[in-house]
Amino acid sequence: MRKIIFLILLLSAIILFIFIMLNAARDNLKEKKVCFQDNCFIVELAETQEQRYRGLMFREKMDADKGMLFIFEQEGEHSFWMKNTLIALDIIYINQDREVVFIERDAQPCGDGVCKKMKPGRKAKYVLELNAGTTDRIGLEIGDKFVF
Repeated sequence: MRKIIFLILLLSAIILFIFIMLNAARDNLKEKKVCFQDNCFIVELAETQEQRYRGLMFREKMDADKGMLFIFEQEGEHSFWMKNTLIALDIIYINQDREVVFIERDAQPCGDGVCKKMKPGRKAKYVLELNAGTTDRIGLEIGDKFVF
């Protein structure tokens, strides 16, 4: 009888552990929705230095309604490059008031060579990467606001 109780407790602990780990893994993805008027995108958040460094590297494709939102601790002039990025992107710089301040349209992968850094000379707290052509398709312009 003691062995059965012990096995039930052990099994319960294992199930609880698995449940906690699955929730932690789901929370690490941190997907959120951002919108420009009626145009919404599900975005992965890049909040840590490591997440921001990796960004969308090595991704072969991204759904039309997806993107990545880089969140910086402070508003500043943040530079981006396309090293190891396999898909063309629109890169949208957004200030702390959630207003678009610059758009780098159709940024192309740079391959193994020297990569050009994109630094628009405007302060941003957020940078949103979407598939190339998206900003033209939705008519996004400087001054537009976004909501999460």
